[in-house]
Amino acid sequence: MLQNSNTNKPISLLSQSINIMTTLSQAYRDHPLIHLHHIVPLDFDSLRTVPDSHDWPHSSYDTLELPTNEDVLIPLIDMSDPNAAMLIGNACKTWGVFQLTNHGVPTSLVERAEVEAGRLFDLPMTRKLKALRAPGDATGYGLPRITPFFSKYMWHEGFTIMGSSAEHASQLWSSNYQPFCDVMEEYQKNMKSLAEKITHLILNFLKIPDDAEITNWLHSAGAAAACSTALQLNCYPRCPDPTRVMGLAPHTDTFLLTILHQSSTCGLQIFRDGFGWVPVTPVAGALVLNVGDLFHILSNGRFPNVLHRVVVDPTRRRLSMAYFFGPPPDFCVTPFNNPPESPRFRSVVVKEYVGLKAKNLECALSMIGI
Repeated sequence: MLQNSNTNKPISLLSQSINIMTTLSQAYRDHPLIHLHHIVPLDFDSLRTVPDSHDWPHSSYDTLELPTNEDVLIPLIDMSDPNAAMLIGNACKTWGVFQLTNHGVPTSLVERAEVEAGRLFDLPMTRKLKALRAPGDATGYGLPRITPFFSKYMWHEGFTIMGSSAEHASQLWSSNYQPFCDVMEEYQKNMKSLAEKITHLILNFLKIPDDAEITNWLHSAGAAAACSTALQLNCYPRCPDPTRVMGLAPHTDTFLLTILHQSSTCGLQIFRDGFGWVPVTPVAGALVLNVGDLFHILSNGRFPNVLHRVVVDPTRRRLSMAYFFGPPPDFCVTPFNNPPESPRFRSVVVKEYVGLKAKNLECALSMIGI
């Protein structure tokens, strides 16, 4: 167990976690988005038509409908399969995304977390705005962080948690916020445990040795806390004309892995070369895992950092919960080559990459390319 250098007293894992989360929040504050301004979500329930501010070009909605060819079926992996480790590694290499069943996260917990997320987004807009994300901050209620990079707004509202959700939750519910906080804390603990397990399997697939820095970080004392994590609750309200809007614009995720629970309403799509936008059809009990930029760098480009987006439904609201997992902000990510080959990227510190992406959403990777 780690010790406080001033008091020589042990530091609990929870305290370590809070410290790391604060550091990640600070990393975002240190690298504010370009075109910084206070973005306030619309009251979507009051709209009967799509406002010009949210009217995207029709071409943005082109999609591959109901894939039946095996070449465009996103891998579905049972974690209890004896070959699960190899299947997960191959899915990361060929797709950059897969769905996972029998993952060990209790179904009842996922259901309770979705209920609490729904309870949040059901609040009146006046109440939700009490927890509005401040300019430059990364937590609280608001629109996607990628919003300033696009000329149109997205049909989306969200709530971002890094560490404890109590500060913002108490602004939403004056007296009945503890159930929300308790469920979100338990959900994050389970997601973190699963993320560490999957990361370990992937590092083995890449044949990264036990003495590598990334492996030492994952296995070190207190590694369960010493990481960068965030939980993003997403709501995509029903839309009177979904062909004219975008729930979430195309992007890749920043960290190692993203673990997503999605409600039964379709909407998530990933881009696959040669096929276009492929729907990620919800599977009961499954979680969606996708490779982020940092695993793309770590794998020296062997794992695609999958481009994805969300479209919306005309009659049903869609909820999702995305858990982002990566090394702590001061960790340096270095491409690993096995078999030996020329590195495609220079080494980069996590918080430096966060800063690059805050100013260059689409070309952050090319800026560290070799």
